[in-house]
Amino acid sequence: MATIKPFKLEEVRDALSAIGVRGMMVEEIKGFGAQSGHTEIYRGAEYTVNFVPKIKLEIAVQASMADEVVETITKTARTGKIGDGKIFVLDIAQAVRVRTGETDEEAL
Repeated sequence: MATIKPFKLEEVRDALSAIGVRGMMVEEIKGFGAQSGHTEIYRGAEYTVNFVPKIKLEIAVQASMADEVVETITKTARTGKIGDGKIFVLDIAQAVRVRTGETDEEAL
């Protein structure tokens, strides 16, 4: 699971496809981390933005590919500025492809 800046989505998708990632789920989210909230001015009015737009990626791959996926996302999504995102690596207990009934690694 990874969170990245929205404008990095296509670049990250292309990089992951190039290393053999065959699919992912993408969700528009809002959140905050170290950057916390900030103040903006819109039409002359000042307001506080407490949540920043992000993209959440959920990618399931074989364990042998996990490090390469993390490295690819890290390298591609990095701008060097606060709010670049985070990556969480989780174990998947079971995977099932609904259409075929394939399970675990075959389902990925």
